[in-house]
Amino acid sequence: MRIRTIVLVLAIVLVAAFVALNVDEFTRVSVLSLGFTTIQVSLGLVMLVLLVVVTLIFLGNTLYMQSTNLLETRRYARELNTQRELADKAEASRFTELRSFLEVQVLAAQQRETVMSTALGERFAVQQKALLARMEQSDNSLAAYMGHMEDRLERRASNASNGGGSPKLGRERDNLNAPVV
Repeated sequence: MRIRTIVLVLAIVLVAAFVALNVDEFTRVSVLSLGFTTIQVSLGLVMLVLLVVVTLIFLGNTLYMQSTNLLETRRYARELNTQRELADKAEASRFTELRSFLEVQVLAAQQRETVMSTALGERFAVQQKALLARMEQSDNSLAAYMGHMEDRLERRASNASNGGGSPKLGRERDNLNAPVV
């Protein structure tokens, strides 16, 4: 319990105890002036009734304020829940948008990778064909050079078997010993 409630209950108990102890004084009749007339009534009972009426008014006012605050708090809680739901929906929507954006980006990256892979494969194939053609050309050049050398050697061998040496033979010998470029 709150301290205000405890103080209020304690005050009511003390007033009730005071009235119970002085009941004879509260019930003694006296003449009271109301301004336009006079009446004979017990002053203590009038004061006690006024105290009870003021206390009831105070309690009614407190009850009204508490119920108003409680209703307002409930209304705020409902609005807060509504706003929270809207925020959750917006956040879920943002996550959905982010997911779809990321999926689009992943698909675009996969497509780029596929295109790059295809282009790279084609370039490798072209390079491989060019390399094979060059190797074949190199083989043909080497075979032609070897054939040329064999022809020269055969001519030289036939010249040597015919018995004659020519000054050309010395130059051809020098050419055979020259490095191949």
